[in-house]
Amino acid sequence: MKTLRNLLVLTALMLAGIAVAFYFRPQPVEQRLAMGDQLGGNFTLQSSQGALSLSDLKGKVVMFYIGYASCPDVCPTALAVAAQAIQRLPEPKQKLVTALFMSVDPQRDSPEKLADYTAFFHPDFKGVTGEREQIDQVVRQYGAYYQISKLEDSALDYAVDHSSRLYLIDPQGKLVAALPHTISPTQLAAKVATLL
Repeated sequence: MKTLRNLLVLTALMLAGIAVAFYFRPQPVEQRLAMGDQLGGNFTLQSSQGALSLSDLKGKVVMFYIGYASCPDVCPTALAVAAQAIQRLPEPKQKLVTALFMSVDPQRDSPEKLADYTAFFHPDFKGVTGEREQIDQVVRQYGAYYQISKLEDSALDYAVDHSSRLYLIDPQGKLVAALPHTISPTQLAAKVATLL
């Protein structure tokens, strides 16, 4: 009987722990935006042309993506989708949209390298990075995350695990949506068009 009581107590404690962990788990950016959380905001980082602030792009819809240039799959996919979405817009509206790619890997991604990387996808795309403290601040502002993982026996030395969202910022600089990188170019173009 004592063993059964101990098992019941342990089970109750375990269930309580799971409930607490579930309650305090980080909420997805989309859910936080829907609940009215104040995410996003202005920032200043370094581009190949010097300091670039999000506010410098006021008047344009900005598709903002956080990643790194050595990323093997999700970063190029997201930037390709962003470029294709712009091409689906009527030509006069295309100039009112851009993408901003922030690298969380300043050790390997210089502003000049990022300029070349983003230009591969679209001539109007911009690449930025900064000091680790600046990067971490922007990551927090946008509810994103990244983690550097050491790679054994690899020429890359390390990889960067990171969230993969296209942040849609309206012409006034307000974050209005956090979209999965798997969104189709047609769907993304439709969402961008509502902001123009």
